[in-house]
Amino acid sequence: MSRQELFLNEYATGGLKKWKAHEGFILDSVNGYDVLECQLCKFAHVVPIPDESELQRVYHDEYYGEEKPNYLEEHSEDLDWWNVVHGERYERIEQLLGQQSGRLCDIGSGPGSFLLSGKSRGWDTLGIEPSSQAAAQSRAHGANVVEEFLTPELAHSLGRFDAIQMSEVLEHHPDPQKFLKIARMMMDPQGVLCVVVPNDYNPLQRAVQQLTQCESWWVAPPHHLNYFTLQSLCHLLAQCGFSVVDSHTTFPMEFFLLMGEHYIGNDKLGRNCHKKRMQFELNLSQTGLQKEKATIFRNFAALGIGRELVVYAKPNVQSPEQEEENL
Repeated sequence: MSRQELFLNEYATGGLKKWKAHEGFILDSVNGYDVLECQLCKFAHVVPIPDESELQRVYHDEYYGEEKPNYLEEHSEDLDWWNVVHGERYERIEQLLGQQSGRLCDIGSGPGSFLLSGKSRGWDTLGIEPSSQAAAQSRAHGANVVEEFLTPELAHSLGRFDAIQMSEVLEHHPDPQKFLKIARMMMDPQGVLCVVVPNDYNPLQRAVQQLTQCESWWVAPPHHLNYFTLQSLCHLLAQCGFSVVDSHTTFPMEFFLLMGEHYIGNDKLGRNCHKKRMQFELNLSQTGLQKEKATIFRNFAALGIGRELVVYAKPNVQSPEQEEENL
């Protein structure tokens, strides 16, 4: 059992619950939802699982206007940092592919900066983005975006890709297994998938709670439905036809909380902490310490810490008929 799995056991204090085929110990209860460490799915998720049609309405019309009203503006302000992050991600994809460019799809492409970064490197990029606000901003900057939700029908119409990214997407989807299998269907047999999700119920979050007795601030249904550790994400990818080839985490924002910068519920302080994190990473890159930074973040992953998980995977070889059967 991993260190992070031991911490999950400490969270499981709410008793056993069964909802339809899903069963597990309750980790948290928020806004009428229970977070289960689900024995069926092998990752933590909320129950009841919201209706997909209602979630689609929210993400198309409301998400960037109500849930994240400052995100698009702040993303533009942070573009120098994002360009470094995206550049490093493309470099790793290119290393794993063994080629310097190709066809890439960014599922949940948001404001489109990852697409534009790839385009500047010679990639043929396409975004799938359900939010009308984010899709409009992407197009205004010259990105190629399909304003739809990912479905098997859409996947068929778009053809195959050498690489797919889905960043901060899988935690929102009511059926991540189905979502990953559709993405698998879109990939070239030698392609690379990059998945980024929050790293939740991690040891540093537990430490902050022990020191401050605060609630689980990262639990946010109905927007965040699924809660992953590195182990549970890798297991899910394996179940959906992928082999993990690399992983790391991102800067552990909980460091600031453990240094007394209590940004939970304080957006201004949180923004200032994020700026310090960005400056730290930019300084490492500008002084030629990219490899050292990568080593640090891989070691963080081994310890179960870091705010997000970044996992690279390749599809296992399947026939088109097998892919269709798995959906």
